[in-house]
Amino acid sequence: MWLAMLGPRSVYSPAPQGLTGLAGFVESFKPLLPIPALLVVLPLLWLFFRNTWRELDEDAQRERAKILAKGTMDHRPVVALVMCALILTLQEYYGGRAFYDVEVVPLLHKWNTAHPAMKLGQFDELYGFGWWVATRSFGYVLPFIVWKIAFHHDSLLDLGLRTKGFFAHAWIYGLFLAVVLPAMVIVSRAPDFGGYYPFYKASQRSWFDFLLWEAMYFVQFFALEMFFRGFWLGALRKSLGSGAIFAMAVPYCMIHYGKPYLEACGAIVAGIALGSLSMKTKSIYQGFLVHITVAGLMDWLSLRHRHATPLVFWPPPPGAVSLDSAARDALAEKVEMGASIVVAAAIAVAIGVWLLRRRRLRVVLS
Repeated sequence: MWLAMLGPRSVYSPAPQGLTGLAGFVESFKPLLPIPALLVVLPLLWLFFRNTWRELDEDAQRERAKILAKGTMDHRPVVALVMCALILTLQEYYGGRAFYDVEVVPLLHKWNTAHPAMKLGQFDELYGFGWWVATRSFGYVLPFIVWKIAFHHDSLLDLGLRTKGFFAHAWIYGLFLAVVLPAMVIVSRAPDFGGYYPFYKASQRSWFDFLLWEAMYFVQFFALEMFFRGFWLGALRKSLGSGAIFAMAVPYCMIHYGKPYLEACGAIVAGIALGSLSMKTKSIYQGFLVHITVAGLMDWLSLRHRHATPLVFWPPPPGAVSLDSAARDALAEKVEMGASIVVAAAIAVAIGVWLLRRRRLRVVLS
């Protein structure tokens, strides 16, 4: 996305030449692939979420009937949609690299002169992404403040922030990952994906760069989930019912323009799936975990395929970056082994907690 913010852009990029096998097939038929994929996936989403969608529509009909009986109208769609359109427009024009280079960089250079510890020359790209994360996060969270002022009787917890029932629905998180991860492993080998991620290209320089970038990236994702799956759906569900989910999926897909084509198309499915999950669980947290898991792994896999995973913790002096691919791969394998052990332990604990809760529930019911 960051490269897509450099100014007027064309999102088309020609397919690399000489690809064979699965990669060659995907590149040859890429423009048409989303059509059969949607024809398969959307009915599956309907089967999984049809009860949730129906409940949303029934609740919306009851709410609209109450409003009509009072002889008034619901102002929520007007306030929410106009505010969302304005926020997304401001982010597009003032939250990108062009505005950062013209307006923000001169200020940073002045501060860097007085405070050399900023190391602007070494971390210029990271500061740029800091501007991106800050403007996105502020814009995504701002509607919650405005909403409480405009509709003070509405609870902000109803905008996807409830935690009750998190563990009861944790299995859905695992199910989503079981479907998404194999596809992600395949597409991560495509040239446009492998060269596109991570956004912060200096992530390969050191673990400090990589981990700090991922932390910033995840903060942006949490704010994004608050905005699209929390505020958007919570504000519109009483008026639009399940239609709020599909309305949200349109701008959510559009903010992916500039990314690889298949990812932008995949955002259609992700928007509907994560939006439905949010409405089913009444919280954004499972969707947030799915999002950061996929995003973090995509960054890691892209670095792995380029043999560019970090080798040292602190950024080395300019020109001293090691190009030893074998050493990078060896360390990456150790990291992956340790991460696998941690994940396996976490899964075991989660299953244990779930079984304990079920046992306690059976005791209470008996």
